[in-house]
Order: sequence, then C-alpha cells, then structure tokens
Amino acid sequence: MPKRLVVVAGNIGAGKTSLTERIGARLGWCTEYESVADNPYLPDFYADMHAWAFHLQIYFLGHRAEQYLTAVRDPRSAILDRSIYEDAYIFARALLHMGNMAERDYLAYRRLFDLVMGSLPSPNLLVYLKCPVDVLMERIRRRARNIETGISADYLSLLDSFYDEWLKAYDLSPVLTIRTDDLDFVHQPQALEIVVERIQEKLGGKEELDLRAGQVEYST
Repeated sequence: MPKRLVVVAGNIGAGKTSLTERIGARLGWCTEYESVADNPYLPDFYADMHAWAFHLQIYFLGHRAEQYLTAVRDPRSAILDRSIYEDAYIFARALLHMGNMAERDYLAYRRLFDLVMGSLPSPNLLVYLKCPVDVLMERIRRRARNIETGISADYLSLLDSFYDEWLKAYDLSPVLTIRTDDLDFVHQPQALEIVVERIQEKLGGKEELDLRAGQVEYST
C-alpha cells in the first residue's frame, strides 16, 4: 500500500491514543500524539480558562500543524492522535459556547485556522471513535489525570453533539466510525485485527454500508 495519512478523532476518553499506538506498532506507521504533559499553557488554562483559552488554542493549532507537516513529509504512512480539525470545530467552539473565549478572539482564531488549513493536504482517512458519555466518564475516572478532574458529563455531551454536527458536514476524506464501547481493541487482539482490516479496506477504496456484526460503521 502506498503512503497514507490517517487522523484519529473522538471525544475525551474515546481511545484515540490507544488506537494510534496499536495501529502504529501493528502496521509500522509513523505516529504523532497530542501535546499534554509538555503543553506550557494547560496549567494556566485550567486555572483560568477565560484568560488563557485563546493562547491555548493558538498553541494547539501550531503544534498540530507542525505534527501534520512532519507526518506528510515522512516517507512512511502515518496516524495522528486527534485531528487538527477538532481544535476548531469541537473545542474552540465549546469554549465560545461556554463563555470561556470571547467572540473577538474566536473569530481571530478561526481566521488563522482557515489560513493554516488552506496550506495542508487532506488526510486519506479520518477514523472517528464513538463512545457513550457514561463510558467516557468511567474511563476518565479510572485514568485519574489531574487536569481532567473538572470534566463533567454535561461537557462531554456538549462535545458529543458538536462531533455529530461536524461529521455530518465533513467532506475532506472518507470516514470510518468505530464504536469503542463495543470493540475492545486494547485488550482483545482479534478486535484490533478487525480495526486494522477495516482501515486497510477503507484506504483501498472498499465500501460497506453497515458492519454491525463487526461493531464498525462506514460513512463517506
């Protein structure tokens, strides 16, 4: 298979990092991950979201654009943990909706985001990990990250609704939707093989309308 660029999208706790790690190892692909531990703005953001929301989104935009270009230039196929599109269509939108980002700052951010997007090639595939909010909350509770202690079910539900709206309009690449509450690719090797097979089929241009038995759904 020629070089491919795959981006992984999904709500907090959906399994993006776990899938990226396993697909990268299974297929020998280049992997890129979301900046959390080394993000210089996150501590300030969680202490005062309104004051630091714009700074955080600008940092993420630059960070993800750099990752994206690195993956594009690498001769290997690549898979990226969280897509650059989610920053604008999900998280920046949520910050505006909740009053943590001023409309002036949001519009300035979106102008820059649109300019950056115009210089980046489209991915070959977007893998969207879908999971019910109650399962997400339990996963977040179990991994017990300090920066995630304030995440509520209402916030995850808001993000989930934004994901639904965004994906209805998304047309940059094919989309492979995976229900991660039903398909445990972390602990079940056969489940990971199902995901690998579906990714390879989708990248190869094969279409299937409904794969309920495999817990995977396709959309375009």
